[in-house]
Amino acid sequence: MINVQLAAPAEYWAEYEAPLTKALKAAGVDADLSMDHAPEDVDYIVYAPHPEMQDFTPFKRCKAVLSLWAGVEKIVGNQTLTMPLTRMVDPGLKKGMVEFVTGHVLRYHLGMDQHILVQDGVWRHKAPPLAQDRKVTILGLGELGRSCAEMLVQLGFQVRGWGRSPRELAGVACFSGADGMKAALDGAEIIVLLLPDTPETENILDSEAMSWLAHGASILNPGRGPLIDDDALLTALDSGQVAHATLDVFRVEPLPADHPFWAHPNVTVTPHIASETRADTASKVVAENIRRAEAGEPLLYLVDRAAGY
Repeated sequence: MINVQLAAPAEYWAEYEAPLTKALKAAGVDADLSMDHAPEDVDYIVYAPHPEMQDFTPFKRCKAVLSLWAGVEKIVGNQTLTMPLTRMVDPGLKKGMVEFVTGHVLRYHLGMDQHILVQDGVWRHKAPPLAQDRKVTILGLGELGRSCAEMLVQLGFQVRGWGRSPRELAGVACFSGADGMKAALDGAEIIVLLLPDTPETENILDSEAMSWLAHGASILNPGRGPLIDDDALLTALDSGQVAHATLDVFRVEPLPADHPFWAHPNVTVTPHIASETRADTASKVVAENIRRAEAGEPLLYLVDRAAGY
């Protein structure tokens, strides 16, 4: 029997104990799942960030740390973490993100707010363009970014994508690196941010980057709060360079009640609901990775520790 430690805030036990036990059994893994194994007896750590789990040194026989989060920026730089680390690529999380992004891109593309929010008796007969005439840029072409891009391509949008390293994706004009950022954003009418939070990506959408967008562009950020320079965004909104921003993630969460985003007429605040890891589907991913490790097979979604993601 192998020992699996759920290293997460206490409330995770009620959510994950049953589905993870079921998934491990279905994967043929004979495991003892607990939050209280002695560190020296732990074979695998199922991890969600919390202040009590910062030092991995005592886990001397641990074979891998399996993150329940898609983002690993809170753990990847930990110098005591010497064992392999995997990120969560949960089918439920991915589907949820695709639905959220697609819904809001279509909202902006079709100009739905002007009809839903403005019922003033004025007949404004102006049809939106077709998707093929709308430029959408996705910053971040990881698993979530690629999935969203593929859906938008299916709907006919002109999709551009930017990543820190070169990518190829059917139907998407892909750019990378500092030189590719301006080309990816130039004239974009809708921008979706799905990058991780790293020193290189902080404030990546700053005043200069926003000046490259089409005038009156719309921004959707379901990725990470620090990707956007908040002050620059407010300035761009007030000038009309950015017409609207839907923000799901923030530097401080919950977003303080006195933050100017709440009161700004051209900002939609959503409370970090773009997508959630689902315990039932995420447990199957964790169990499969443990099965693979025990069988000597490569781990899924292994994090590139040198690159930081």
